[in-house]
Amino acid sequence: MSVTDDDKTPAIATALPSHAAEKRDALGTLCFYLHFAVMIYIVTGWLAPFSAALIFYLCFLPAVAVQWQFNKNSCVLNNFESLLRSGRWRDPNNTEEGAWLQTLALNVTGILFKPWQMDAFTYFIIAVLWSAGLSHLLWW
Repeated sequence: MSVTDDDKTPAIATALPSHAAEKRDALGTLCFYLHFAVMIYIVTGWLAPFSAALIFYLCFLPAVAVQWQFNKNSCVLNNFESLLRSGRWRDPNNTEEGAWLQTLALNVTGILFKPWQMDAFTYFIIAVLWSAGLSHLLWW
């Protein structure tokens, strides 16, 4: 079973806005790239060469995780997009709200992970990255 119409399209290509250019307007594209930039920062921020940047990173990661918990697994970036589009903090028509990473994982792997699997994976990765940032701050 294929996630895309074209079986020859690499799965990673479906995660990028260029594949869904007809589906995303300018705001959707902006929000997607902003999410992607935050995700890249979360993955690479522990490599920051300055103590102040590492301290910010060590505070940012738990803030992101806590924000997900209090916001019912939804990111405030999705909520702001919903607010701009519909005037409401939550929009049931926004399929990425509360499932941006799950949608990305589905598009890349073709596997629809269960919410608890995504949570376990996400929080494990956050803990590993936070530990890497702390070790970089203390010992590098």
